[in-house]
Amino acid sequence: MPLTALALVVLAGLIHASWNIAAKKAGGDVRFAAFSALVMMVFWAPVGLWLGWQQVPAWGWWEWALVVASALLHVGYFIVLLRGYRKADLTVVYPLARGSGPLLSSMVAIVLLGEQISALGLLGILGVVGGVFLIAGGPGLWQAAHDPQQQARVRTGMVYGAVTGLFIASYTVVDGYAVKVALMSPILVDYFGNLVRLLFLVPTIWRDRPAAVQLWQVQRTYALIVGIISPVSYVLVLYAMQVAPLSHVAPAREVSMLFAALLGGHLLGEQDRGPRILGAVLIAAGVMALGWG
Repeated sequence: MPLTALALVVLAGLIHASWNIAAKKAGGDVRFAAFSALVMMVFWAPVGLWLGWQQVPAWGWWEWALVVASALLHVGYFIVLLRGYRKADLTVVYPLARGSGPLLSSMVAIVLLGEQISALGLLGILGVVGGVFLIAGGPGLWQAAHDPQQQARVRTGMVYGAVTGLFIASYTVVDGYAVKVALMSPILVDYFGNLVRLLFLVPTIWRDRPAAVQLWQVQRTYALIVGIISPVSYVLVLYAMQVAPLSHVAPAREVSMLFAALLGGHLLGEQDRGPRILGAVLIAAGVMALGWG
């Protein structure tokens, strides 16, 4: 992977972990996703509309189909992610979400498509499995029979993390195709995808506008953070995809799990920080090995 692409991905990882912590602290639902999308639409309008004025008229039905598909997958991703944050710890949901996408993609390719995997790739799979085990509670899961509530919380986080990972893997493939094969602008893929997402999200706040206004007063700071900086992290990744193989960029993105484990445990006061940080390190090393193996 070129150093430029690696630098873009590492910076994107730090930004990505930061806005996920803001989303976790907001404790919002699908309406928070709508608030964030509205902020993104307004704040980034000058850039999106300026580039769109030059390039969008040349789009055909295929380009718009990619934008719509990306938007739908992102809506599903954001809804499941926020629900997971409300029901479980960020240091469970986030690493599993980020780590399961590359792992699932590799397993499907090996089992169904007959692709070969090297010894390094197999070590990567073991690293991801070991990391998942540690984040889920490690040996403490067997020792915590006296605390079924905490066990249930961890397991809930695992489910939401895995489902979120499916959405991540899906939209990564769609968006990677858009910028690498269809040669669409990464900024426009993200900005116009957000406009399509709003078509599905705005009705959630329109149905009960007084309640939405009250929620906005409580969550606006976090919505501003997510709406302004989250597009930056993803656009950086899309630009990295243009100059490096998707199979390398997707695993490398998991460096964000290290930032999330460190920042999440410190800022959110979540328990079992040590094993979860070690688990995040193992998952990050595992998915990197899968990318190169």
